[in-house]
Amino acid sequence: MAKNSIFSKIIRGELPCDKVFENERLIAIKDIHPVAPVHILLIPKKEIKGIQEVAFEDLPLISEIITTAQMLAKNLGVEDGYRLLTNNGPSAGQTIFHLHFHLIGGRPLGSMA
Repeated sequence: MAKNSIFSKIIRGELPCDKVFENERLIAIKDIHPVAPVHILLIPKKEIKGIQEVAFEDLPLISEIITTAQMLAKNLGVEDGYRLLTNNGPSAGQTIFHLHFHLIGGRPLGSMA
């Protein structure tokens, strides 16, 4: 995996971001191209290419991402209606090959179909 992805540079502090949460294991930032009033990216600091590369030992990190998403959704007032999604691979729309989850809400989202 490229250690020079935009997310790696943000994690290292080389690129600015609008950070909403950070700890030793993950960072959450506002998406620069939001598709809804709330659009947060939750990014593990550990470099994992995508969801298919998540190993057994990474499961506590994935659990922490989910609980952080729950906390952020509540803090941002969207806990009753949001999406938490990730894309895996180019055919699914993944363009940055560093695992990340989108927390999207703040408006009716409709069907995914």
